[in-house]
Amino acid sequence: MSNKSILVLHGPNLNLLGVREPEHYGKTTLEDINQALTKQAQQAGVNLECFQSNSEAELVTKIQSIAAKKVDYVIINPAAYTHTSVAMRDALSAIKVPFIEVHLSNVYAREAFRKHSYFSDIAIGVISGLGAKGYELALDYAIEKINHS
Repeated sequence: MSNKSILVLHGPNLNLLGVREPEHYGKTTLEDINQALTKQAQQAGVNLECFQSNSEAELVTKIQSIAAKKVDYVIINPAAYTHTSVAMRDALSAIKVPFIEVHLSNVYAREAFRKHSYFSDIAIGVISGLGAKGYELALDYAIEKINHS
């Protein structure tokens, strides 16, 4: 395994994937997503860590921990914190590690409050509405970028 590393962060309620509002989020579980991403990363020879929390404080602490260990890229689905968390935004800004924002559902086709993100303007890119495939596409991009840096 290489010394290249990617962190995938999952925000609140994503632990309920597969049962929570499948019309918006699909039937794929978080475990299914993490297993597929782990396999994809292993095939590319990249270290991958997946972390989910319903706690904003735990997510901020995890983001801050990146400063102490080598992480080349972050893929984050802030979930509900997308629309509320200045603290997570500030932590991502502070660590200066490139990140991709991912959303399973098309946030622009939903309630008005979901259209504002505290992360999009500082993200390398945003993938929204492609379900679990969005994570795979984000990981493909991150792997390509760190392998060619």
